[in-house]
Amino acid sequence: MGRGCAWCCDHREQTWHSAARFSNGSVSFIKVLASINSPGLSHRGNKMAGAFNRILSSRKSVGILALVGAGSLSAGVLLNREHVSAGSQVKRVYPPSAEYPDLRKHNNCMASQLTPALYAKLYCKTTPNGFSLDEAIQTGVDNPGHPFIKTVGMVAGDEESYEVFADLFNPVIKERHNGYDPRMMTHPTDLDSSKIRAGQFDDRYVLSSRVRTGRSIRGLSLPPACTRAERREVERVVVDALAGLKGELEGRYYGLSQMTEQEQQQLIDDHFLFDKPVSPLLTCAGMARDWPDARGIWHNNQKTFLVWVNEEDHTRVISMEKGGNMKRVFERFCKGLKEVERLIMDKGWEFMWNERLGYILTCPSNLGTGLRAGVHINLPNLGKDPRFPKILENLRLQKRGTGGVDSAAVGTTFDISNLDRLGQSEVQLVQTVIDGVNYLIECEKKLEKGQDIRIPPPISQFK
Repeated sequence: MGRGCAWCCDHREQTWHSAARFSNGSVSFIKVLASINSPGLSHRGNKMAGAFNRILSSRKSVGILALVGAGSLSAGVLLNREHVSAGSQVKRVYPPSAEYPDLRKHNNCMASQLTPALYAKLYCKTTPNGFSLDEAIQTGVDNPGHPFIKTVGMVAGDEESYEVFADLFNPVIKERHNGYDPRMMTHPTDLDSSKIRAGQFDDRYVLSSRVRTGRSIRGLSLPPACTRAERREVERVVVDALAGLKGELEGRYYGLSQMTEQEQQQLIDDHFLFDKPVSPLLTCAGMARDWPDARGIWHNNQKTFLVWVNEEDHTRVISMEKGGNMKRVFERFCKGLKEVERLIMDKGWEFMWNERLGYILTCPSNLGTGLRAGVHINLPNLGKDPRFPKILENLRLQKRGTGGVDSAAVGTTFDISNLDRLGQSEVQLVQTVIDGVNYLIECEKKLEKGQDIRIPPPISQFK
């Protein structure tokens, strides 16, 4: 969401450590529904159903088919929406000069890049789903800044937002991602965990390890703009796929609205349960609508692989465990993520992705890998050293308190993670964290012995 790193959800995660195009002229709508809902529906028919539903859910035709039950298309209803094409002009009553927001006291990337002329160019445009520029920037208008991090200040309502409002999104992305230019550069993806080196930290210093990312289902609006039907469809698609996981990844889904008191308490005790968003950065972007409808948490039986459904993104995928075995955490992360994607594709769906932006998520800060690899690490000596911030900067790492983005560090335990998301692959970013954390541990050991440490030379962001 519209945060410098969009990690409002992270403080909740971290507490664990402590068919073909539909043609109106070719076949009647009722006939298509009847054929898809046939009792003898084959695997091919299931794919046809999925494709047909995605076409409707994109709202490029008359409306969206709402799947409220267990995926039966006959249970759908049509929600009428005015047809709008990508970048189409919507009539506005007042001129852009009258609608332009007051950003004089704002400190976010959106406010830095938005000008009256750019606003006038974009303010009448909408995506095919009807998502507007004003909806995209509302969180940045309502929230001038953040006490610790310069916020992003805008969100995407769907995949097309990044195209229709590219004139604003692109410079915001470039600022937030330290020079990555989506007009000129391409993003690499690499989930080959065998390439990781030296991924076992000293457990005397590293208390826990975690890797997380997000994934979005193509054809369905993102949380700031989704309808209830789309949100429920996201839940259905994801939960159906997760049910196919086997072995160490096998687990169970807990829907927030159907959860028993005992299940809820257990998830609270495990520090897995995410609550209704209260941060204005999320609520001003429309994230908390209809809570807790179609939200939930899935985890494997060992509680080391988790998937959050319909929180800040369609999904948040998390691999974590106590101790310093980052290599094993990343191996599980890659294996689980590949399996989830395979199972979703078997149902006829796919993740949002393109070569310029990588994986598409709600907040521009999470584009690319969407990956945050982090550890909770105890650094009683280095944490007090005045060179600590510069060491982190040169290692392309960031520091925050163990309570998440909104928290300052308390005591000598820090949450250390990768600074970058876009322009490097998953393997590169995790290796950056591993190398950097090992350097921090080396510094801590030297300080324990009364030896001097040095600030390392800065490493390149784009390798």
